[in-house]
Amino acid sequence: MKSAAFTLCLVSLLAACGGNEDLYLIGTNTSAGETRVSTRSIEVKEVTLPAYAAASEIAYQTPEGALKTAKGVLWAEEPRAAVTRIIAERLDTGTTANAAAEPWPLLDGPDTTVTVRIDRMVARADGQFELSGQFATSSFNGRDRLRRFSILQPLADSSPATIATATGAALAELSGQIATALR
Repeated sequence: MKSAAFTLCLVSLLAACGGNEDLYLIGTNTSAGETRVSTRSIEVKEVTLPAYAAASEIAYQTPEGALKTAKGVLWAEEPRAAVTRIIAERLDTGTTANAAAEPWPLLDGPDTTVTVRIDRMVARADGQFELSGQFATSSFNGRDRLRRFSILQPLADSSPATIATATGAALAELSGQIATALR
């Protein structure tokens, strides 16, 4: 009987300690238009993120250069999956091709695959959100490309909501760069 009461007390205590975090979705905005691309279908491979950006905590850079996490706030979705999904959705709605995140959902394989490796995804201390890295497009017609990208979005402040909005805007710009490479 004592162990059941102890377990109930422990569960109640743990429940009281967690779950009070604010959750933020990466900002999404509507596509500016449709880009005609030279492929019919695009598979977006799972995006590679640095460890701090793949964590559920929202990170920002201090004036000293250290990366800190905002207290009491988390990303609402696992960052790798969210970034991959957002890029796939932007390519699907912003290009003439059908696009989806891996695994490819159709019987016929995709004509083109996109691989994104993000090196930096951080709200910098200088008031800029930085998204940089490399993306590769590979297709069966032999039109393989490898490009670096470096995107800066201004930050009005370092609040989690502002960081989430800037992250979405940077991903939209990256998706536009990928679409342009697929023309």
